[in-house]
Amino acid sequence: MEPVISGVSYVLVHTPNLLVHYGTTQRLERHKDPASSYLKDIYGNLRDYEAALVYPPYQAYIGNLSPDKLEQVERPWYEGSKVEAKRFGSYGEIMPEDEFYAWMQRVDAFDLVWLEKGFVEEIKERLRQHPLWTAEDTSKLGAGKDGETIVKRIEDGSAVPLTLGDRIVGCVRRAHEVDENLKAHVMAENTACKASAVLALRSLVNRGGVKAEEIDYIIECSEEACGDMNQRGGGNFAKAIGEHCGCSQATGSDTRAFCAGPAHALVEAAALVKAGIFRNVVVVGGGAVAKLGMNGREQVAKGMPILEDVLGGFAILISQNDGQNPIIRTDSIGKHTIGSGSSPQAVMQALVAEPLDRLGLKITDIDKYAVEMQIPEFTEPAGAGNVPVANYRMIAALAVMRKEIERKQIPEFVQRHGMPGFAPTQGHIPSGVPVIGFVRDRILAGEMQRAMIIGKGSLFLARMTNLFDGISFLIEGNPGPQGEEDHIDRDTIRRLIAESMRNIAEAFLREQEQGGE
Repeated sequence: MEPVISGVSYVLVHTPNLLVHYGTTQRLERHKDPASSYLKDIYGNLRDYEAALVYPPYQAYIGNLSPDKLEQVERPWYEGSKVEAKRFGSYGEIMPEDEFYAWMQRVDAFDLVWLEKGFVEEIKERLRQHPLWTAEDTSKLGAGKDGETIVKRIEDGSAVPLTLGDRIVGCVRRAHEVDENLKAHVMAENTACKASAVLALRSLVNRGGVKAEEIDYIIECSEEACGDMNQRGGGNFAKAIGEHCGCSQATGSDTRAFCAGPAHALVEAAALVKAGIFRNVVVVGGGAVAKLGMNGREQVAKGMPILEDVLGGFAILISQNDGQNPIIRTDSIGKHTIGSGSSPQAVMQALVAEPLDRLGLKITDIDKYAVEMQIPEFTEPAGAGNVPVANYRMIAALAVMRKEIERKQIPEFVQRHGMPGFAPTQGHIPSGVPVIGFVRDRILAGEMQRAMIIGKGSLFLARMTNLFDGISFLIEGNPGPQGEEDHIDRDTIRRLIAESMRNIAEAFLREQEQGGE
């Protein structure tokens, strides 16, 4: 029973004010030099919602622009209006920050997110018109809090602000007086992660393919960790997210592996479905507030706006084989082992060459590779270059070493088997998974046969090991029904086994009655 990818959703949330207050780059700048010119002019360097909507990579992320079409859009992408601005796409949406604050309040289970009552009245009607917002959500939103009470909480240090420019529209309160893991800043980060993941999962269910109550298991794979002073990463984001999406029959857990987390989670989901333990497993990830504006200083220094202004989110449904949707090949998973080595050549050998060798495939047999799909305009000003292209060139170089292509064919390989980066630098968000929607559509349309998803992670950032990390898997076209046996459900199998055992028992008893041995 091969696992298939039967649904995807991708969402972005434009959060310039969360960027200012909670992005790590900005927080460190305030700590080191609160009078810096970067902070002084920061609001003048932020994009408004309309500019975010018209940004071509964001339109590609939510499915309104294919990676092929994005590559044809003239750069710099952040200048002018080069594509149509659409809030909703075939995979999800780009949400404005004011509405997102309401979603943060909605998913808060401990009355920690307070919104000012005048602000609640302003946005309530827009929320009612949203396809994922329900009457119950409106009821839970309530009437809001008095503005003076919110300001007092911020001033006494027991809460952190939610703002729109210089206007305070709410706050996030601390969940404990002394626990550093439950302070207001951490609760704001975790609630934003949870809310963006809820938005992605609701979007997935809304697009059909599965009912919320049919989801058996949820794996959450962001880069945040929730817990208290006794278990800082105890979790569980997964069940907390499912609780707000109607997944009444689901359980779940959190998987963490830095940027490689989503790829690990998808392999786990595929294994659970392949084993018959669960029928429908969702892998979901919310956004990382800390990484908003991560390269902002460098972008502003080069005369650019601060581009890392969105939280990312996604949800991917892995189900039992329906004879139609693309399958995940579980018989040849690529893994960067403890002994693999950390050189670029060793990484690509472990993640690309070895799993293909086991299947008798060449590197050139894969239609598209997805590695680290960061938007190049985010990383180039900071000196990191075009990350996707660098990865494709390393894969091409490996193909040269294996004599599958000639060195002069490297640019052609990159063009044919690569894609432009179109995901925000949210760590886990760009790591392979953004292309799954596009790949699924192309395979279903008969325009592609195979793609390889590669997740890579920097485990050394936790200061527990110097090791690198990575895992990969193949997505292939579904060969269709493979015979009647593939369609026998588990209840039928149990019935057949029970009948066989009953027949054996009856034959044994007859022999005993007749004096047999």
